Parts: sequence; structure tokens; C-alpha cells
Amino acid sequence: MDRIEKEKMVIERMIRLYCRRRHHSRELCSECSEMLDYAHQRLDRCPFGAAKPTCRNCPIHCYKPGMRKRINAVMKYSGPRMLFRYPALAIDHLIHGLKKAS
Repeated sequence: MDRIEKEKMVIERMIRLYCRRRHHSRELCSECSEMLDYAHQRLDRCPFGAAKPTCRNCPIHCYKPGMRKRINAVMKYSGPRMLFRYPALAIDHLIHGLKKAS
């Protein structure tokens, strides 16, 4: 699985976890579904491609300000909880996050 596909999986799991806990919904609500679609579009257009760093280490901020604020809230909430729900995926993401953008 390439880096972009892994990032898509990470962000999807983060958004699903956030929506389940914050919006009390088993399925994605319309707001979170919109956020997931937007994140996938941004990842598909990433200029780094396979060399994509994690969002925290990326020199390019590709999210619009409003959406960036929303996705930051999701990451802040879901990030720590990912270690318990999806430990292998979270650890892989953390290790990849140690690398700087080239």
C-alpha cells in the first residue's frame, strides 16, 4: 500500500472515531462525510506523492482555513485514541511523522 493510501486510511479512521464519539453516529454524519471527501481530494492532489510527509510536517497547507480548523479538531481528538483503537496504524503513522519533508 502506498503512502497516500495509508494516509487516506488514517484520516478515515480518525474521522470515523471522531464522528462516532462526538456526533454519536454509527455511520458518518453529513458534516464528517464532507470532511472525509475533502481530505481524500486533498490527498489525491498532494504534490509530494509517495514522499508525502505527515500533515504536521508538511510545508504546504493544502486545506482551506475553515476545513483546516475542523480537521485539526478531529486530529487532536482522535490522534491519541488511535493508539488504543488501531495501534499498528497509529504507530506506523507516528514513525512516518518523524521524517521531515524533502
